[in-house]
Amino acid sequence: MPAVSRPRFSPGRAVLTLFLTLLSLLWLVPLAFILINSFKGKLFISESPFALPNGESSVGLNNYTKTLGDENFGQAILWSLFITVASVAVIVFFCAMTAYYITRVKTWWTSVIYYLFAFSMIVPFQMVMFPTSSIADRLGLATPWGMVLLYLGFGGGLSVFLFSGFVKSIPLEIEEASYIDGCSPLQNYFRVVMPLLKPTAVTVAILNTMWVWNDFLLPYLVIGSDERYKTIPIVIQGMIGTNGNKDLGAQMAVLVMAVIPIVVFYLACQKYIVEGVAAGAVKG
Repeated sequence: MPAVSRPRFSPGRAVLTLFLTLLSLLWLVPLAFILINSFKGKLFISESPFALPNGESSVGLNNYTKTLGDENFGQAILWSLFITVASVAVIVFFCAMTAYYITRVKTWWTSVIYYLFAFSMIVPFQMVMFPTSSIADRLGLATPWGMVLLYLGFGGGLSVFLFSGFVKSIPLEIEEASYIDGCSPLQNYFRVVMPLLKPTAVTVAILNTMWVWNDFLLPYLVIGSDERYKTIPIVIQGMIGTNGNKDLGAQMAVLVMAVIPIVVFYLACQKYIVEGVAAGAVKG
């Protein structure tokens, strides 16, 4: 068995590794800042934000118990979870089918639809946010169920683009073989095409989960005034009281609890992101 040769030392590679390590640590600084201050009292956060909690500044888990005991926060977790899971499921399901259809059916109007989806990715949200909130209110979409439809609309552009790129890489011979075996178009899609779309589907799910879970502006514009349907970002913003008074310790604790689920989800699925993006962008 031939010996495996070790890569030679390269100054350039060492410098690049050091730079990327420092850059990674720099990105972790805000998370460390939030975690440290979540165990401190609000007065000490303002006076010494970078100091470790000790002595008088430490309040232990009081900020967390105070937050978990708040009924509004409990409801916000449930609504954020519902909106995120439902929106991501709807986006993956419908965008995958849409991308498959407009890719396989070659007509002028499917090409127009594809380019409209692609064009939607470059339209700034600020251009449409006020008309969106007004129309959503008139149509009765100022509910968590309405938010799912709105996220489907805003998340469809990138999702269809990624799915379309991957569908183009699927050989037609695979689908033709399924038709020869007696599959109907629906059976061909769900039994043959959909399993092949798994890498891109996971990537689309990850990207949209991080976006929907952390999104503040769209829920604030559409359902922000309704106390029943507040999401976690809206609750965090609402913790600022009158005259700018705010409990920074409680805010930091809420931020930690909001960040942990999405970080764990991302770390568990991160290997699919590069694979899915590369697969969906090669021929997109």
